[in-house]
Order: sequence, then structure tokens, then C-alpha cells
Amino acid sequence: MYRDNIIVAYQKYFANKIFKAELGEKNEYARNYNFNYVKLTDNFTPHNKQDIYNIYYTAINAGKDKFTFYCPNDYKDCLDEIKYLASNQITLSNINNFVHPFNGFKHIETTYDTSGKVTLKVYHTYTDEEKEEIRNKINAIEAELKDDTLSIQDQIKVYHDYIIDHTVYDSERADSSIVKYKSDTAYGTLLEGYSLCGGYTDSMAIILNDMGLENYKVSSEDHIWNAVKIDDKWYHLDLTWDDPVTDDGSNLVEHDFLLIDTNTLLNEEKDEHNFDQNVYSELKVN
Repeated sequence: MYRDNIIVAYQKYFANKIFKAELGEKNEYARNYNFNYVKLTDNFTPHNKQDIYNIYYTAINAGKDKFTFYCPNDYKDCLDEIKYLASNQITLSNINNFVHPFNGFKHIETTYDTSGKVTLKVYHTYTDEEKEEIRNKINAIEAELKDDTLSIQDQIKVYHDYIIDHTVYDSERADSSIVKYKSDTAYGTLLEGYSLCGGYTDSMAIILNDMGLENYKVSSEDHIWNAVKIDDKWYHLDLTWDDPVTDDGSNLVEHDFLLIDTNTLLNEEKDEHNFDQNVYSELKVN
């Protein structure tokens, strides 16, 4: 028994060393942002629930497909917290919203054992081929539209209008679950011309990252949109609601949800934008 405990202790020690080394090899889409809800960490031995959230965020943000950490013996509730998080899709989705879309996941699988070993396997939203096609398309858009004489707000408006002008809301999928396009991703939005809220949001998030702007995705129970920080203030940006479905099929671009504060957002539309202000607390109403 004593020998087994020593072996487990060594495993935990070296696993943390290896994990730290692996996370030094972040991919090109890893970001260096800390938020109120989750923060980057170099401590992979959790001692509370927030530490666990930070480990998940740090590893997902780095673009890892698989990673392992250990619960310490003195954190008695650690595995219970892991089990809860592994089955809590809302919390996992919230954490996912704080990373670059290309490092985000469509599914994450958590396994654990009695020694305290926790292994996460990440199934990414985008394949390498899809990322390359999206990247090439966005490079072309930015080459055409980037204008350094514009203010940040006006440049965002140019990209906002372009995406809406070249995209149709995928009503068939939204209303009848008829799937013809990858409209819930940036691939459907930018390469196929059909989008749902997830596609609009990922597309804009990639461009905001290219602009060097701190941003994340905000989700409510039935909707998702962008938040972006400009001059130390946070704003909402919702391309879905600025691309209305019209009776005659005409393509309209609206600006009601372009870079607005939370009070304005909730005055415009409360139901689909009823987000958790404790999670996305940078946007919290004062």
C-alpha cells in the first residue's frame, strides 16, 4: 500500500511537470486573455472549483486535443467537482466561449479514476482543412476591407456589414431542422453563405482576434453573440439580430445591435439576450 502511494505521488508530480511543458507549446490560436470567470494558470494541481475551471480554460485555450492533471489528496471534493463539471454542458459551454473559435470544442470528454487522475479529450469544432479554408477566406476579406484610416468602431462596422451582406440566415435549419449547410460554424457563414447565430459569432470572433481586440462569445439559453473590449469598455455585437429575415427575401443590414452596452441590449430585446451576468461579468449592468 505504501509503495502504491509513492507511485501515485510520483505520477502526479511528473504529470504536472509534463503538462506545464506541453502547454508551453501553444498553437497559433492560443490567446493571452484573463477574464473574471476564467484565468490562465500554470498551476495544474487544483485546490478548489475555480482552479478546475482555470485548468480547463488554460488547456482548451492552448489548443490541446488531450491533457491530463491530478486531483491532490487534500482536495477531498475534487473528483466530485470534476464529475459535476463533466456533466454540466452549460458551464463547459461558458468556458468554451472564452477561447478562440479554432481552439473551441464541439464535445469534450472527461475520464477520471480513484487515484485522482483526470484526462480530458477535446473534439474540436473545426477540422484542419476547414480552418485553412476559413483562414484563407478571412485573409481575402481583410485584404479587401481593412482600412487603417478608420476608427476601430467603423472598421468593425465594415466587417459586420460585409458578413451580413454575403450571408443568408439559415431559416430551414432553424425552423425545420433541415441541415444543408455548416451554418452553425464560420465555415457555413463564410464559405457557404448560410448562417445561424453560432456561425455569425465565430466569424466575427476570428476577425476581432485578427484586429487584436479582446473579445469573447456570450451565450444565453437559446442564442450566442459577440462581446468586444474597445478603449477599456465592453460592448455587445450581434450580427444575427442585425440580419433580419424579410418576407420578400430582400437582404437588409441593420445596426441596432452593433457595439451597444448591456442596458441598450436588454432594452432592445430581453428574451434571447438574457445572459448570465455572473459568467460574463465584464458586461454586468452596474
